[in-house]
Amino acid sequence: MSPDDLVVTPTGLRFGGRIYPCTRGRGGVTDTKVEGDGGTPRGSHRIVGLLYRPDRIAPPADWAIPIRLGDLWSDDSEAPDYNLQVRAPYSRSHETLRRADPMYDLILITDWNWPRAEPGRGSAIFVHQWRRPGYPTAGCIGLRRDHLHAIAGQVAPGTRLIVL
Repeated sequence: MSPDDLVVTPTGLRFGGRIYPCTRGRGGVTDTKVEGDGGTPRGSHRIVGLLYRPDRIAPPADWAIPIRLGDLWSDDSEAPDYNLQVRAPYSRSHETLRRADPMYDLILITDWNWPRAEPGRGSAIFVHQWRRPGYPTAGCIGLRRDHLHAIAGQVAPGTRLIVL
């Protein structure tokens, strides 16, 4: 492992010589990720995107893409665009990226089951702001807001996210 890797351990997320408290999925860390199980997939993943809310925060890096009104993420495992960003109107099951709460103000997108998703294997595995300390996610990695912003400003496309 490299010091440039994001490494999720039972004690937190290790990055740049520091340990940041983090939360994982309510289903724990899993080797058999299934859509809707709340599990965080174990393994080595890559950061492939960085999204941010331009009405709330400045871009954290020059490769960040703004989240627009109508931006969604498909979580319908039967859809041809499963586990991809889509636009409203979208009649299939999805997550809204531009949320009322701040949880998705800044999102690091992982390559879990992406870009050619296997149906039912899980979608929308992100690194994002946690709801509160110790409160699990739906399968993502959650971080304190200031920690997430500090990390997002230092990672690049292709950075490894290793979930132990």
